[in-house]
Formats: sequence, structure tokens, C-alpha cells
Amino acid sequence: MERVKTRIKTDDKVKILAGKDKGKVGKVLKVLRKKNRAVVENVNIAKVHQRPTQGNPKGGIVEKPMPVDYSNLMIMCTRCIKPVRVGMRELENGKRVRFCKKCNEQIDA
Repeated sequence: MERVKTRIKTDDKVKILAGKDKGKVGKVLKVLRKKNRAVVENVNIAKVHQRPTQGNPKGGIVEKPMPVDYSNLMIMCTRCIKPVRVGMRELENGKRVRFCKKCNEQIDA
């Protein structure tokens, strides 16, 4: 599988574009770069059977968010409050930051 260049990072607010959770908005918990996927909070929930362990002595059926493909995610702009395309820009100090292509608002702090 080929890696896709993406601008999605952990803690970004994203909107789901396709699938059973289409239209939902959530925070990115984890980015799986090698698989071109991201785990989003409260999206693509699966029931997983878990064996009792020291950390979870009861075990049983646990709900767990599963990864979603990058192509089904779009970053939400804090100013536009819409899903937007993201570009890269270099600041005067040489730091590269992401920006919203609709309103030119800087996404990174």
C-alpha cells in the first residue's frame, strides 16, 4: 500500500464525508500513517470481545473506535466552522504552518 501525503494530525477536529457515520464531527485520537487511516473519537465504533487481563479484570464486550480512511475525512476550520481544504505556508521565522484555503486562517498555533 502506498502512503498518502496528508495534513491531518492528532487533536484536529474533522468531519466524516462518507460511510455510516457521514456528517459526524470528532477529534482525531490517533493517526496511522502507514495504513492511511485515522482513529476519530465516537466514530466507526465496533464492539470488541476482550479477554480478562490485569488492566481489565472483568473483560467482556467493549466498544472501541476503529480507524477511518483519510479520504473520508476533512479538517474543520475554527473560523469558517466548515470542512475545508488545507494548504501549507512558511512563516518569516521559517516555521511551516497549515492554513484554511477558504478564509486564509492559520490552523496551527
